Amino acid sequence: MKLRTVLAAALCCLPSVALAKVRIVTTTEDLAALAREVGGDLVEAQSIAKGYEDPHFVQAKPSYLLKLKRADLFVQVGLELEVAWAGALLTSARNTAILPGNQGFLDASSGCEILEKPISVDRSMGDVHPLGNPHYWLDPANGATIAGNIAHRLAEIDSAHASDYEASLLKFKSKLVEKGKEWDALAVPLKGLKVVTYHNSWPNFAKRFGLRVIGFVEPRPGIPASPAHVQALETQIKRDKIPLVLIEPYFDEKLPQKIAADTGARLAILPPSVGSEPSIKSYFDLFDHDLKLILSAIGKGESKP
Repeated sequence: MKLRTVLAAALCCLPSVALAKVRIVTTTEDLAALAREVGGDLVEAQSIAKGYEDPHFVQAKPSYLLKLKRADLFVQVGLELEVAWAGALLTSARNTAILPGNQGFLDASSGCEILEKPISVDRSMGDVHPLGNPHYWLDPANGATIAGNIAHRLAEIDSAHASDYEASLLKFKSKLVEKGKEWDALAVPLKGLKVVTYHNSWPNFAKRFGLRVIGFVEPRPGIPASPAHVQALETQIKRDKIPLVLIEPYFDEKLPQKIAADTGARLAILPPSVGSEPSIKSYFDLFDHDLKLILSAIGKGESKP
């Protein structure tokens, strides 16, 4: 057998070499979940903040710097949600490709509906975000926009697979439309439902599904409640017959439990992010879980979400 024939036979039997995946680091699990939807097997998406952590405050770890140093794309919620920690991590990671202004940096909020943009901001208002409320991913319509932002940036970074990212985006949006119909049907009993929340995390969710947030356990974002505020809030809950107090899983439940006990309202721990609980593995899981949890809390659904 000729040498050329032998080499050809040997080469055809070698395992194919997999192309390197696009390495994505996001600030939250929600963004990582959306990146996986549009990136599929072509990407490796990791989040810095866990779903059960407050994304406003994340303790920097050396492992985060290693992730960022190797990243091809960094995606943040923006609107100053991560202002206390993300910037310092980026500059310490020594990866210029993912710094603001470069192709590897993406602010996911572009094109999304941002609510509660204050006319002016001062220290007396607490931790108010001057660019608007940053919890915008809690409206599925914004989820579609975020997924589009990520898919389009991936197509720029990895142009050889641009058509794959576009196809995955279309598939995701199609499923989101179908799930949206399902969620709308589930949410019918929630239209006009008055609730109190701990932190102002829910304006986009409330607008999308018809809830009315009439008060907060925090008098202002990041400001502890005074006895006078608690008394006024309890009076309002009793007067307006508000049936539900919602709290994110990373806040102390003690005061909301007291408010619920004093007023007869139900207390429900409502996760705002993918990964808040083991069962919430995807963006779709998040809305499935939260809608069913609220329905259960007001006696309109199953006992467990």
